[in-house]
Amino acid sequence: MSDTPVFVALTDAGEALAARALGALAPSADPAANVVRCGPGAAPAAETLRAVFASGRPLVGVMAAGILVRALAPMLGDKRAEPAVVALAEDGSAAVPLLGGHRGANDLARRLGAALGGVAAVTTAGDVSLGVALDAPPQGWRLENPLDAKAAMAGLLAGRPARLSGEAGWLAPLAGRVLAEPAAEDAPVVLTVEGCEPLVYRRARLVLGVGCARFCPPDEMIGLVRKTLAETGFAAAEVAEIRSIDLKSDEAAIRALAEDLGVPARFHAAAELEALTPRLANPSDVVFAEVGCHGVAEASALAGAGEAAVLAIAKVKSASATVAAALRAGEGAPGRRRGQLSVVGIGPGASDWRTPEASRLIAEAEEVVGYNLYIDLLGPLAAGKPRADFALGEEEARCRHALERAGEGRDVALVCSGDAGIYAMGALVMELLDRPETRGGVSAAARRVEIVAAPGISALQAASARVGAVIGHDFCAVSLSDLLTPREDVLKRLRAAAAGDFVTALYNPVSRRRRELLDACREIMLEHRPADTPVLLAHSLGRPEERLELRTLGALRTDEVDMLTVVLIGASRSRAFRSGDGGAGATDAAGTGGWRIYTPRGYAKRIDAPATPADAAPELEKGEVS
Repeated sequence: MSDTPVFVALTDAGEALAARALGALAPSADPAANVVRCGPGAAPAAETLRAVFASGRPLVGVMAAGILVRALAPMLGDKRAEPAVVALAEDGSAAVPLLGGHRGANDLARRLGAALGGVAAVTTAGDVSLGVALDAPPQGWRLENPLDAKAAMAGLLAGRPARLSGEAGWLAPLAGRVLAEPAAEDAPVVLTVEGCEPLVYRRARLVLGVGCARFCPPDEMIGLVRKTLAETGFAAAEVAEIRSIDLKSDEAAIRALAEDLGVPARFHAAAELEALTPRLANPSDVVFAEVGCHGVAEASALAGAGEAAVLAIAKVKSASATVAAALRAGEGAPGRRRGQLSVVGIGPGASDWRTPEASRLIAEAEEVVGYNLYIDLLGPLAAGKPRADFALGEEEARCRHALERAGEGRDVALVCSGDAGIYAMGALVMELLDRPETRGGVSAAARRVEIVAAPGISALQAASARVGAVIGHDFCAVSLSDLLTPREDVLKRLRAAAAGDFVTALYNPVSRRRRELLDACREIMLEHRPADTPVLLAHSLGRPEERLELRTLGALRTDEVDMLTVVLIGASRSRAFRSGDGGAGATDAAGTGGWRIYTPRGYAKRIDAPATPADAAPELEKGEVS
């Protein structure tokens, strides 16, 4: 994830200031990807602010602090996970860190103040009074026990005696408050405040190289690493990162180890590791025959630690795992992180029908892939991001591109309308992963990416909700497209839905060349339910051009329907009624004249029948809430 802040501005002047500040803080950053204009005629401010906040990127709002507070209040939770949020005055005179002070906001405010000639209005007690944040050591350092920092900071502010063992330049502001004590060069820096647990700071100097057999148990990997570190005199907090061969990027054991240590994992191609064979302590022909290099753990550690690095821990192994380590000695090879493909359902189109998870995954993505209309519906979430647009009919190319780009180590969002698993790209992604590469599947690298599926509100849910509860009882969905499904299969499913008396949602009801299947569907349904069965035509749900029309089954006509319409055909028991006089609370704005449609589940029988011991306290069914 990028550390470059996203600037959100409300006016022309604010946008110009944001571009100037971005240029000062990150000269190579693209303003189109990092400066977002909101307000009249542009993206909604609250929605944009929440989306950026959810992505975890640093956020600078060129606006009043109160706007940021009101917009982000519903999003606040664990302060340890909140990104930096700074309110910047439109004239650049003040930068106020509001959230994530110890996660970069205080520093960001100071940098903005210096760049713009303004004041950083830092209010965090530790920074103001002590000149340093004890729970946020700079890059290259890790605090072993961060939960104890608050008490130590309070003790220092109260004037309790304290001593500092070891040297760390960033703790220099404490010089007048603590007694300095010498320590060995490799020893941790320890701050001890009377009555508090000592704070232990360690240099993040160790690169772990790991390897494992396929499906290695995570507990075995974590246990081996923890035991090896302890036996060799290293602390877990000294680990800066984990490295391995790219063939293992999808191993659960390596992911679990990275999470356990709280560090990133990077991966290398076999050829890159093979080039380091002369520096290995334990080269192995067996390993070479298996993966194409003479060592995974040792070579990976050396690759990440720099050209001058030597092994601090030679290879140690368990039944299924290996670990080695090297002390950093300069800049290591960058390696590649494991790519991620987020298959995201954005709902029918309205931003308030998009889940926070979907917004976060899109905001975090380095590239957005999808049908151009669906990407356009994202508005500011996709602004400035690289995007790959595909036309209708290019579904396989769309999914293949997304998987292969993720296979290169990128974070990619594949955007789908509605729910990605309902007549969308979710199943096709799985099919490409399931196919052998020799039969049209994707590359081995693409098969190792992490897949995250984010559900969305489907069109049938949105349509039903617009007019009441059409799918309040058993329902099914049938696509009338015969491009991928034989026409006889479509008709067979329609007959089954009609005979089973299911409320039926019709997706892809017509196309320019295919008009007769909807007529056939109407005739099949009329064989099993009355002509006055309510039917809802829901056009362009959740978009400005949304239109809802109530019809009866007997009066349903194909020329009223297009590809952007979802058709909901009620069951024989579905009912339509007028809500009062069609005034407040009705659906006049949606074009149904106050009509409501629902499908009863049989509660009237329960209400009308006398209570018995058996049904006086009925068991809750799935879908009900106690």
